[in-house]
Amino acid sequence: MGVSRREFLTRVGQAGGFGATFLTMQGMGLLGAPRVAAAEPLRIAPGEGNGHKVVVLGGGIAGLVAAYELRQAGFACTVLEARERPGGRNYTVRGGDKVVLEGFDTQTCGFDQGNYQNVGPARLPSIHSTILGYCRKFGVELQVEVNTSRSSMLQNDAVNDGKPMVQREVINDTRGHVSELLMKCVSSGSLDQEMSGEDKQRMLAFLRYYGPLDEAGKYTGSDRAGYSKPAGAGDDAGVLSKPIDMHTLLAEDFWQGILFEEAFDMQATMMQPVGGMDRIPFAFAKELGDIVRYSSPVSEIRKTASGVRVSYKQNGSTRTIEADYCICALPLTQLKKIPNDFSAPYKRVVEQCTYAHAYKVAWESRRFWEQDYNIYGGLEFVTTGCSPIWFPSAGIFSPRGVLVSGYTDERSTPFGKLSMQAKFEESRKSIERLHPGHGKELEKPLYMGWGYSPFNEGSWIQSYAPGEERAPGAAMSRTSGIAHPAAAKTGTNSGYETLIQPDGPIYFAGDHVSHLVGWQEGAALSSLRAVQMIADRTRAAKLATPHLAAAAQA
Repeated sequence: MGVSRREFLTRVGQAGGFGATFLTMQGMGLLGAPRVAAAEPLRIAPGEGNGHKVVVLGGGIAGLVAAYELRQAGFACTVLEARERPGGRNYTVRGGDKVVLEGFDTQTCGFDQGNYQNVGPARLPSIHSTILGYCRKFGVELQVEVNTSRSSMLQNDAVNDGKPMVQREVINDTRGHVSELLMKCVSSGSLDQEMSGEDKQRMLAFLRYYGPLDEAGKYTGSDRAGYSKPAGAGDDAGVLSKPIDMHTLLAEDFWQGILFEEAFDMQATMMQPVGGMDRIPFAFAKELGDIVRYSSPVSEIRKTASGVRVSYKQNGSTRTIEADYCICALPLTQLKKIPNDFSAPYKRVVEQCTYAHAYKVAWESRRFWEQDYNIYGGLEFVTTGCSPIWFPSAGIFSPRGVLVSGYTDERSTPFGKLSMQAKFEESRKSIERLHPGHGKELEKPLYMGWGYSPFNEGSWIQSYAPGEERAPGAAMSRTSGIAHPAAAKTGTNSGYETLIQPDGPIYFAGDHVSHLVGWQEGAALSSLRAVQMIADRTRAAKLATPHLAAAAQA
């Protein structure tokens, strides 16, 4: 029985992932070059905000973007930030910095001078044109962030006697075996009813190259998978690695490691600011100057007849600020604690939402991954234990560096219940699984648990209400209901739909008010949307009131 072209491509995707499907479509001539659309520029005339005041709650990326664009449009603006630094979750830790977490002793970072760890966001996809645009505008120097390395390892206790396997072998041997199976399918004629003779020949030619396969259509290994003995000079042609059998590749779950870089927002080229991710919020802070008030946690939010009144703490006393509008860029976990008079639907979202508790464990070490394993940046994966392992892209060839061993959600997991010392030991074990003997080289551990971080108490939104789950990168369509595979559900999300609309004079911003959960791009885009909505509202009010319109023109 024949299958349609669509069904054939679906089977390719199931077997070999997005990358296999993408290249198969290219081989069949079905796919053109994609383009990434940039965010639409704001439609705000210069000075359009004159005479209006906005208070921005939170000095993370969302709040900083909002304040910058509001000021550019002529709005008077004040940012209230609870911490003594800008950035929120955009947080870079260096030697001498103190990391304060609720329920744990304060940690003092001991990294060598020049070393650092981005304990929050640590990469910038090239498709995130908005946040990259601000880097360009403010002169934030960027460098390539190596998000993947074919020399890195995958490990599963139930496969290969628990010994780690090199990614280039697993990935390319999988491609080879899948290509061989697909060639048998095409050659057997099962697609003749749905594929033209020309398509069939093009597909066979493609599979021979993609596999790569020999003239008999068999996969017998490839230099793409590497060498057991590297080639040298003269007649030393080297010895190819023996292919991993398909049974082993299918026996356990290696797909997370194989397909990680295929996700739309994980594909090369990735970038990072030179010297640390916090170069971005500090660049905003330099532009904004004293309109950002640090060490000023919000204590109350109230609507007034003319706008909004916000109370905050500063230097031990309570102060208030009144404005026409408010952009609330605080995590919803913090709004649970702040007295407010939000309307009932907004209160419901705040009370019912849940956040993930992502953590990172960072270590300083001799760069054994570069010096002994030819790994320069990228991630490794273990099936049990702290995963992934994340190697630094900065400081390549320097003697020492900072790696991460463990970056995931620890909420409701055994790891989340461990003491800090026990967390460090579990983290060290993952390095031992992948690189035996090198766990003892790990020094100066640093734990960052966002679920315990004051003024956050969570890393990114997980659900807006029971049954309304979201995940980082879960781009849900409001019309089709089609969601990213990471999303736990499809269809409409009433909590999200509530937050993207203003509650009177209060507008919400942050990555939780975007389809790019967990990304700085989502935070920035949500703020641009909020600023545009406020500008549209002030413009409409002026046009509706003739004397105000005349005053604005004057």
